[in-house]
Amino acid sequence: MIFQRAAIREFTHTAAAVFVALFAILMTTQLIRLLGDAAGGRLASEAVVALLGFRAIGYLPVLLSLTLFVAILMTLSRWYRDSEMVVWLASGIPLTAWIKPVLKFVGPPIIVIALLSLLLAPWANQKAEAFRQNMDQRDDVARVSPGSFNESAAADRVFFVEGVAGEDGQVKNVFISSIQQGRLGVMATAHGHTETMPNGDRFLVLDKGRRHEGTAGTAEYRVMEFERYALRIETKEARGFEDSPRTKPLWELIRDPQPTYLAELLWRLGLPLAALNLAVLAIPLAFVNPRAGRTNNLVFALLTYMVYSNLLSVSQAWVAQGKLRFEIGVWAVHVGMFLLLVILFYRRQNPLAWGKLRWR
Repeated sequence: MIFQRAAIREFTHTAAAVFVALFAILMTTQLIRLLGDAAGGRLASEAVVALLGFRAIGYLPVLLSLTLFVAILMTLSRWYRDSEMVVWLASGIPLTAWIKPVLKFVGPPIIVIALLSLLLAPWANQKAEAFRQNMDQRDDVARVSPGSFNESAAADRVFFVEGVAGEDGQVKNVFISSIQQGRLGVMATAHGHTETMPNGDRFLVLDKGRRHEGTAGTAEYRVMEFERYALRIETKEARGFEDSPRTKPLWELIRDPQPTYLAELLWRLGLPLAALNLAVLAIPLAFVNPRAGRTNNLVFALLTYMVYSNLLSVSQAWVAQGKLRFEIGVWAVHVGMFLLLVILFYRRQNPLAWGKLRWR
């Protein structure tokens, strides 16, 4: 029908604009957070772009769900304000007739949300955790950024390397400040390289340099020249991947039904179901009374979304803590919102009957 094609076209255009705006806000906030971690030394600067991409994939299910809800809500609210909905309703088309175009519009995105939530988002979380840990476990030479001062993994040495050349770890114009047994040592050399011993230990070898050693605040310093000086390169001990349910693939959650895994499974299954419920719920929530304020329905709609999201989080926490059975938590919130959906449709379809029922 004409109104269905018009509705789907308007939904699509609005959803594209809403998604771009929300995605830009998400990327900006995440980039600021990652840059803050990098500036504070909690994250390697080289990892910012990769982690930003992984986080984008992880947040996409929630972002798409919110996009569908806001797009349908804004489109139908605009139709109410422009009296287009009045024309459609006066022509004999009931409010429930909008369920069909809404389902046609949200069908493909909900499939994408399900794939992201069940498969791709856990993969992105796992890759992000692995990438972060690989960056944290690099040795001192790998951490060196040419032209800037860098602290060692053990925080007992400060390196300055003017340049790194070649695949064999050749470095030039090296400055190293360290503290050993309470004495400050400063070494400088024009050339150096890395060597790996048969037992796997790695050393930074400085060629033809000078070492100044002494105690801060005193005049007791000595200067030594050396032909070859080797420093053992500290490497952080590998601690394995963080054992988090968020990084577990779907089949592992199903295979090992412990409470924390069931809670994560509840969340992943709940995202596409919540997206479907919210998309249809936006139809009655979009009603605008010309005599009332235009923002009342938007405020109520956003509160509904927040309550729905928080209820999902609460049910997930209760399942993880063993306070709620998974068989109940996986459907209870969605059924409750579906009943609210039915009540709102009945209220919009039968305002007179609803008024009499309320006064009774």
